Amino acid sequence: MKLKVIDFDNKSVGEVALKKDIFACEVKPSVLSRVIQWQLDKRRSGNHKTKVISEISGTTKKPYKQKGTGNARHGSLRTNIHRGGAVVFGPVVRDHGYSVQKKVRALALKMALSQKLKDKKIVIVDSYKLKTNKTKDLAGKLSKLGYNSALFLGVDNVEENKNFLLASRNIAKFDLLPVEAMNVYDILQKDFLVIDQESLKKIEERF
Repeated sequence: MKLKVIDFDNKSVGEVALKKDIFACEVKPSVLSRVIQWQLDKRRSGNHKTKVISEISGTTKKPYKQKGTGNARHGSLRTNIHRGGAVVFGPVVRDHGYSVQKKVRALALKMALSQKLKDKKIVIVDSYKLKTNKTKDLAGKLSKLGYNSALFLGVDNVEENKNFLLASRNIAKFDLLPVEAMNVYDILQKDFLVIDQESLKKIEERF
């Protein structure tokens, strides 16, 4: 399976062969959904919290005697039925994360890459090297290429890709990730997936 390699001026500079076991897997929405949900649950901070009765400030004195007043029996003004009282079965600080097998996560990554290729939304570029670091110049190139939003994989060599890093950081809907941080959610969230040739080799070595 071959795909042409382009530069940021949309000129063809060659071809590259994609491995079928990575970019041509059968896509199962249930697997993708499972891994995306796992990612989003791991991102939750889990710091939502309500106060229980032991954390409410106030007296522990019985508000009035047990019998003879005509009122319901009460032992504390800090209970949940009083204004400013505690909350029963409220949220507590906890971790929302859970485990998903490595094989399932790896399979979901392959499926995400395969889905992008199936939709013709994978672009292979020769490199991320630019002559200038002006945002206006890069935004113009991306606009001509027809990219509304994109994820750029492999922009991790700071010295070589310095101009691209500087030019792209103020452009909305465009994200940069190293190959090591590649994940299903970010791949599918963006419209296009852009990979340079060096990063493509790293992806193939990873699997």
